[in-house]
Amino acid sequence: MKERIIRINRTLFELEIGILLFGCICQLFVFFVEDKAGFSLGLWIGIVTAMAGAFHMWWSLDRALDLDEKSAVRSMSTHNIIRYLGFVLIVGGIAVTEIANPLSAFLGIMSLKAAAYMQPFTRKISLRIYGEEILPPVIEEPADGQEG
Repeated sequence: MKERIIRINRTLFELEIGILLFGCICQLFVFFVEDKAGFSLGLWIGIVTAMAGAFHMWWSLDRALDLDEKSAVRSMSTHNIIRYLGFVLIVGGIAVTEIANPLSAFLGIMSLKAAAYMQPFTRKISLRIYGEEILPPVIEEPADGQEG
């Protein structure tokens, strides 16, 4: 159980690092837009929303792993809908109030997807911080004298 929690936390850490890196890369494009403040505010609202979404995804998956198959599917579907409604409400609220650029907020939220593709790179960062990962053997060896 402890290994599963460490592995999930490590994966979440890698995803969060990828979201932040994507946000920093997108922030470089602020020099090419007219409304620099609106772009930056929308982008970082989206980044924070994506980070909250990643945490919610980890949390709901961790809870669903303790349920039976039918309940787990129902729980994950419910939490996916809640997460996407939250994303829509954030971008919709930004669009209605015009406090920031809703397209840059959407770009920030999409960092969740980009971070998943950046996982091999963020994995290297994670290995430097956490060290080498110890994986269990794929095939368990039989106990003394017992053949499977």
